[in-house]
Amino acid sequence: MELRTLRYFVTVAEELHFGRAAARLHMSQPPLSRAIKHLEADVGSLLFVRSPTGVTLTPVGSVLLHEARALLDHADRVRVRVSAAAGVATITIGILGDGTDPGVARMAAAYRRSRPGIDIRIRETDLTDPTCGLRAGVVDVALTRAPFDETALTVRALRTDPVGVVLRADDPLARRDGLRLAELSDHRWFQFPQGTDPIWQSYWNGGRPREGPVVRAVQECLQAVLWNGTVGLAPLGHDLPAQLAVVPLIDMPPSRVVAVWNESDTNPLIRSFIEIATTAYRH
Repeated sequence: MELRTLRYFVTVAEELHFGRAAARLHMSQPPLSRAIKHLEADVGSLLFVRSPTGVTLTPVGSVLLHEARALLDHADRVRVRVSAAAGVATITIGILGDGTDPGVARMAAAYRRSRPGIDIRIRETDLTDPTCGLRAGVVDVALTRAPFDETALTVRALRTDPVGVVLRADDPLARRDGLRLAELSDHRWFQFPQGTDPIWQSYWNGGRPREGPVVRAVQECLQAVLWNGTVGLAPLGHDLPAQLAVVPLIDMPPSRVVAVWNESDTNPLIRSFIEIATTAYRH
């Protein structure tokens, strides 16, 4: 049994739904279903009873869930202890593809000063995965933006940013000092691909279903506005091309910059990272 497959199994067991589990793991459903079927073949027994509305654990699945959680916890502790014994301490940080955030630069400088012996690995992700690979197990901690599904995650708020709407500069609304979401109802909005966390998608769509081109990255969002005249939301204070304008939204809740990690992860490097991040983002 591979640890990654066991992580998949635990996620399905917690969600009791392959579609929600796939979205939480930031992967498509077919490979997740295949992985579980291979695991069932290895075990020699069904782990889930499948139905159109979801799944339920079999007695064998319940036993494996208990053992898998214990095994994954132990594997995490082994990784930390072996790294410490080898004199090599590594932390992998996931960062949302938003390189203009000055807080990230301050955080990097503060962490280098405080933990000079730590090997830091960075994994940048696009806007389709607000947990930056955390659910898939490829990062230890993520610097990102909420809201998203926080199941089995611990989230520390670092900062809040007001949000505005990005418009083409020649749009009549671009000359306004402030706008309400209802005033944008006749515009097309950019969308994230199917399978993106629905809480995340709903927030950036102003809390209601929208129609428009599908995008994955910040630059694609900006190009969608330039080429298609769509609108999208963005935190205020970011530099934009001259052909674009951002107008503050009066009735939009602010965007929270957060650090997030798996609540079961006991890696001490994560705790020190969170402490440094909290201090860095206060300034």
